Amino acid sequence: MARNKFDSDEEIEQKFNANIIFRLFKWIKPFTGWMILACFLMLLSSAISLTSPYLIKMAIDKAIPNKNFRMLIILSSILLLSTFLIRILLAEKLKLMTRVAQKIIVNIRKDVFTKLQNLPFTYFDSRPHGKILIRVVNYVNSLSDLLSNGIIQLISDLFTLVVIIGFMVAIDVKLTLVCMAVLPVLFIILFSMKKKQHEAWKQESYKRSNLTAYISESLNGMKITQSFARENINQNIFDELCYKCKKVWIHAVNINNIIWPVVDNLSTLGVALVYMAGIAWLGNGTGHAVTIGTLVAFAGYIWRFWFPIQNLGNFYNSMVTTGAYVERIFELLDENEDITDKPDAVELPPIRGHVTFDHVNFSYEKGTPILKDVNFVITPGMTVAIVGPTGAGKTTIVNLLTRFYNPDDGKILIDGLDIQNLLIKSIRKQVGVMLQDSFLFSGTIMENIRYGKLDASDEQCIQAAKAVQADDFISSFPDGYNTKISSNGGGLSQGQKQLISFARVLLSDPRILILDEATSSVDTHTEKLLQQGLGELLKGRTSFIIAHRLSTIRNADIIFYVDHGKIIERGNHEQLIAAGGKYASMVQIKR
Repeated sequence: MARNKFDSDEEIEQKFNANIIFRLFKWIKPFTGWMILACFLMLLSSAISLTSPYLIKMAIDKAIPNKNFRMLIILSSILLLSTFLIRILLAEKLKLMTRVAQKIIVNIRKDVFTKLQNLPFTYFDSRPHGKILIRVVNYVNSLSDLLSNGIIQLISDLFTLVVIIGFMVAIDVKLTLVCMAVLPVLFIILFSMKKKQHEAWKQESYKRSNLTAYISESLNGMKITQSFARENINQNIFDELCYKCKKVWIHAVNINNIIWPVVDNLSTLGVALVYMAGIAWLGNGTGHAVTIGTLVAFAGYIWRFWFPIQNLGNFYNSMVTTGAYVERIFELLDENEDITDKPDAVELPPIRGHVTFDHVNFSYEKGTPILKDVNFVITPGMTVAIVGPTGAGKTTIVNLLTRFYNPDDGKILIDGLDIQNLLIKSIRKQVGVMLQDSFLFSGTIMENIRYGKLDASDEQCIQAAKAVQADDFISSFPDGYNTKISSNGGGLSQGQKQLISFARVLLSDPRILILDEATSSVDTHTEKLLQQGLGELLKGRTSFIIAHRLSTIRNADIIFYVDHGKIIERGNHEQLIAAGGKYASMVQIKR
């Protein structure tokens, strides 16, 4: 595990702008009706709440001086009823928006997960899985509050501001101007902080992503860590990443927290200016006269005026903070899907298994060729063994056949059809792949076998397990095929995991079968049984076997010896031994 691997930050090409936030409306649009209803409830509660200062003004200026108890009771009753009604409206709005926000979050997460399943292998090869995981979970979760409260609250606060200003102007224009005198200072501070805030939270997302990636890889490699006694070294790396994560988070929060005291102090200053001006103009009989009721009502409105201003400041903070996370989500969603269906792609019909590689070239990185002018024709039912040194390009050949990657040049044909013109899913339904790394999902053994064919019966799953000699060890478990296993087959040996994976592939009944080191972790005794069980199953199937064991490859119809991206020898076992080339040398070493 390289230290700098998790201490380097990914660069985001796009810069923060309002369009990033506006792109969220793609997910909001289906719930527009519910959001309008929530907005109406919010606006109604705001409108009702704005009447209370005016009711108090009437009580002070008219009901109390005139000892009009009936009017005072009516005003008090209206005030009490409005307060009760406001609480009901806000509670309903909160429940409604919480449900809507969670539905939106689910849709975003679905789109992100769908995107991940369509991205090519190169995307996952080039970045730690923890950095991908944090986008699907943490960054999407960060949108929840913005969607559930922020947007509706923004509309409500803007409406409230307009109505409050209208009330304030109707009561006293000059006091309104005094109240708003400090707003330019607030706007200058907010806009000057925007870039610093965004950069701070972007750095926080970088460091949190690095930490999550390191934790994810550490958990996956815990056995290796303990085997090499790396605990102390890994702990130091973890501590360093934690420290950097804490440092940037505190820095980001400190910048965020500047907004609160700024708005609070400016609001207090605005209120103080209003009181000073109001007292100076209070009932002096000359010039601009202000009544006590007007001053009290205005004081009520000015605090309500600054409350939405504070909310807008919070929303601005939230938007800038969330914007840094949204960037990472859209960065993922904007990734190019190199392996996609053409607009006119067609379904692959039931195949016989005829495979052609026609002058195929391929490279993972431009300028570094992996396969060079690969040519061969395989007729249906043939078993092909691919051998050669590590890194020669053996697995790359079968990865191109299943369209996990696209060739740089040349054509790959199945039954005479160019796979570039076929629907990817239709290819993979008829091509079974058994990879070198046998991955099992958490669940029962039966569920893992049925993963290859979801509509298969229990009996079909058991028959597939028997064919690959997995039935004996599965049946020895107390719960048999219903034995629960943890993620990636915890509790099973590597050989047992490979046999279960083999049963999963065979159950799908593919016309083309690919075995990539499928028997590498199977003991010699089990391998003999496995060969017996596969004898009948391989009949009529075109099979590609990547292996190093002679027992696995010597019976193949044709053997390709691959070196430096080229097929330098081809023929059956006897022919290649007689040729005395590299294959013969490899066999001599293994004997």
